[in-house]
Amino acid sequence: MIKLSDIRERVFIMNIQYVQGECIFTRINKLTKQYEYLTEDIDTDVIIVGGGVTGAILGYYFNRNNINAVILEKSRIAHGSTSITTSLLQYELDSNAMELKSYTSIDNIIRSYELGIKALDEIQEFIDKYGNNCDFKRVDSLLYTAKDIEKKELEEEYKIRRDAGFPVEFIEKENNPFSFDVKAGVLSKGGGAQFDPYRFTCDLLKVSCEKALRVYENTEVVGVNYSENGVNVETIYGHKVKGKIVIVATGYNTELFTKRAFGTKSTTFNIATRPINNIEDIYKSVNIRDNEVPYNYIRTTGDNRIIIGGEDINFLPDIFNEKLCSKSYYKLEQRLKNLFPKLSIDIEYKYCGAFASTQDNLGFLGKDPQNSRLWYCLGYGANGILFAMLGGIMLSKLYAGEVDEDLKLFKVDRFDS
Repeated sequence: MIKLSDIRERVFIMNIQYVQGECIFTRINKLTKQYEYLTEDIDTDVIIVGGGVTGAILGYYFNRNNINAVILEKSRIAHGSTSITTSLLQYELDSNAMELKSYTSIDNIIRSYELGIKALDEIQEFIDKYGNNCDFKRVDSLLYTAKDIEKKELEEEYKIRRDAGFPVEFIEKENNPFSFDVKAGVLSKGGGAQFDPYRFTCDLLKVSCEKALRVYENTEVVGVNYSENGVNVETIYGHKVKGKIVIVATGYNTELFTKRAFGTKSTTFNIATRPINNIEDIYKSVNIRDNEVPYNYIRTTGDNRIIIGGEDINFLPDIFNEKLCSKSYYKLEQRLKNLFPKLSIDIEYKYCGAFASTQDNLGFLGKDPQNSRLWYCLGYGANGILFAMLGGIMLSKLYAGEVDEDLKLFKVDRFDS
């Protein structure tokens, strides 16, 4: 018997707002395709719940490996967490290697860096094959500090990467090519990329749907039942999807499938400028992340805008209030103007949303420890899109019976006591 308290809790969870404001990528792009909602019972092999960039990546890889798959999105494609990501892609993690030693090994950290580069190369391969419709650009990535006291920390990070064979350069006052103050920095050559996440998601789905992938939006999953032979999910209008496994690609909204706590949620804030005429004269096309706690991150766009994000705070369901948001947006704007005083900066878009982090800065990929029919692809952390790419590769292999050794880094139960 369903308890009234359970119903109230579920309604509360469903009404939590994870995205707020005018997200640049869903504002500057026209709707390329509207997908149908589910109007009948259907069968498939793999049920992917979540129609953001993670779900689209999974759909692409399963489809590419001739595995029958269906994507179910409760709202509109790529309008949830995908719409607020800055898509500042970099192989490094949220924290520096020495900070993560208490949670994992240096070898694991280095391997995660290598896998990040592999994921960047996979995106590049997709772009090269199907065309650059999403302003993809491979760039250098800078981690820096403006504080003398943090110079040793950045030197340690540089040596770890250099000794592991990564192409890096140590930046300090004497060789600083940037217009802002850098006491110490690690410049990763070719270690980053940037693109339009909305268009990338749409391109992935277009390619996959031209083969056999089925996608349904405005089709919320409201129930899930497992059996020895498979899984059945029920959608909001009563239609069911029968499959062999279900993969949760819903980002932070996992409560329907599990009671497991997957990470620590924060609210992160972003602002985007209007196009800037002389941007290339001042801003060198690199991804920038400072060493603050919480850190700030900056990138450019194909039409010469700057996006800056950060000012993370603890996540609360009612966190989206105008006064709090305005304060965070103002801080980001001032930081940007202080870094680039010679640029004419005019803010056009302001938005915020949920962000999840884990102890070792890695996401969760793989089967539920107690349920072989329930799988996860949760790309938590700043590298979420890259983790999703790895999830697409490794989980499609796993479905075919091939276990990738690197899946152990992303084990769902790795923090269980």
